[in-house]
Amino acid sequence: MTRRFYILMAVLFLLLVLAAVGSALVGVAAIQPSELLHSQIFLQLRLPRILLSILAGAGLSVCGAAYQSVFRNPLTDPYVLGISSGASLGASLAILFGLQAYLWGVGLAALVAALGTVLLVYRIASIGNRLHTTTLLLTGVCLTFLITAVISFIMVLRQDKMDSIIFWTMGSFASASWFDVAVVAPVVVIGMVAVAFHSKDLNLLLTGSETARSLGVDVERVKKVLLFFTTLIVAFVVSSCGVIGFVGLVVPHCVRLVLGADNRRIIPASILLGALFVLLCDTMARTVLQPSELPVGSLTALVGAPLFIYLLYKNKKQY
Repeated sequence: MTRRFYILMAVLFLLLVLAAVGSALVGVAAIQPSELLHSQIFLQLRLPRILLSILAGAGLSVCGAAYQSVFRNPLTDPYVLGISSGASLGASLAILFGLQAYLWGVGLAALVAALGTVLLVYRIASIGNRLHTTTLLLTGVCLTFLITAVISFIMVLRQDKMDSIIFWTMGSFASASWFDVAVVAPVVVIGMVAVAFHSKDLNLLLTGSETARSLGVDVERVKKVLLFFTTLIVAFVVSSCGVIGFVGLVVPHCVRLVLGADNRRIIPASILLGALFVLLCDTMARTVLQPSELPVGSLTALVGAPLFIYLLYKNKKQY
């Protein structure tokens, strides 16, 4: 680890703290700094929303970093295995049958559908005790298109539910609660620790499965462990706040362009940058058009895509 890396981490952490404080103070009802710890708006509404956005950004980013190494493809994102489409189908059916009236009714349906979709993808891509990564990717893409078609069919049949389904599929932290934080936090934290623990193995996987195996890596075990924990992270995040696209793709890729290909640096930097990125986007989503609110997923794409293109242009000689 270089001095530059530690300075960058310190700066990202400081920016995250400042962004969290700033996000707590702004909104339809402005809060004075002296009133912050005594304000029910902060304690019951904004603080769980801030924490959930931080968890979502960190979790999606670290999953993106892991997937890009496991699949050896910098354009792989956390939703490539059909997790988002499966969750969207579960949420759409829950909204269709009025389950949003129950505590975590939509979230639970999304979680079950997301995990079920990934289990199906794994089943199709498994050959004996081995996972065929190319088949895994292709199956995830095909199921995504199939499920998207089913969701479109549902929205055409029930146009009165269309707005709710579309808003959910674009992501939002508007309904964030302490219950959401309590459910998502353990999964995200444990998952991030597991991915960080295997950062050296991820570096070796970048050289190819055969090379990694010759260097002592149990390739199939590492792939299964990483895919298990990252799948749980993404499924729980999506079930709590909907689909927030582009984060898992752009954040680790931007970090890689700045810090190089070493996952021992990419993973912790992606955690902080992803948390900061989603927190800022969510703060913008609830303040730009207040009292109305924008879907946070649209802002992550609107802000992230131009930045991503710019960094690719500046570093195009590396590709």
